[in-house]
Formats: sequence, structure tokens, C-alpha cells
Amino acid sequence: QVQPVESGGGLVQAGGSLRLSCAASARTFSSYIVAWFRQAPGKEREFVAAIRWSTIYADSVKGRFTISRDNAKNTVYLQMNNLKPEDTAVYYCAAAGQIYSNWDSKNEYDYWGQGTQVTVSS
Repeated sequence: QVQPVESGGGLVQAGGSLRLSCAASARTFSSYIVAWFRQAPGKEREFVAAIRWSTIYADSVKGRFTISRDNAKNTVYLQMNNLKPEDTAVYYCAAAGQIYSNWDSKNEYDYWGQGTQVTVSS
């Protein structure tokens, strides 16, 4: 039904920027809550940002990352500025038809992309 596909990851120097994209071909994608999570080696997957009618961010990325969407293109973006080495992780796009409790809980999301690697060097 919904198959998110991430792109835009890569290697960047600390202080640099990247823009990640999450695209889906489903026409109903615009009706879903979409979130970005990330997972660093040896760490649990953690919430980054989410968007529906409003946006929320993890404290660790507030003021640096911006989530947005272009419904005409069925695409959600994550603009990442002033990147830090601790931002290094595989970034995943996830979608949910409905959030029952917490936007930052990975268990709320039904559909996941394959992930895209972001590496920030110091």
C-alpha cells in the first residue's frame, strides 16, 4: 500500500548540510503521518522528526533539521543543517495512518523505507 523510499544520504564534513528525501508512489501518501528515524551502530532506532498538520522534532535536532512535504510529488524532505558527527546513522522514513499515543515511538509506524546512510566526519 505504502512503500517509502529514502534517498539523499552521503558523506559530509561536520557543519555541512544534506537534504534527505522520502518518496512513495501511493496516491494516499499525503494523508499519512510521516516521520524520520535514525539508527547508529550499536544504538536503538531513535526519533528525529515527524509531520502531519504540524511538525515535531527531537531535542537533539531542533534548530538544525527541518521536515517538510510536497504532497504533489508524494515526497517528504528532511533538511539537515550544521551536521555533527553524532548525527551519523542510517536514516529511515516511516509512515503511519494514525498515531495512537506518541509520534516519537517507532511502534506507531506501519511502513518503513530501506534507509539511507548519513556519515558526518569531524
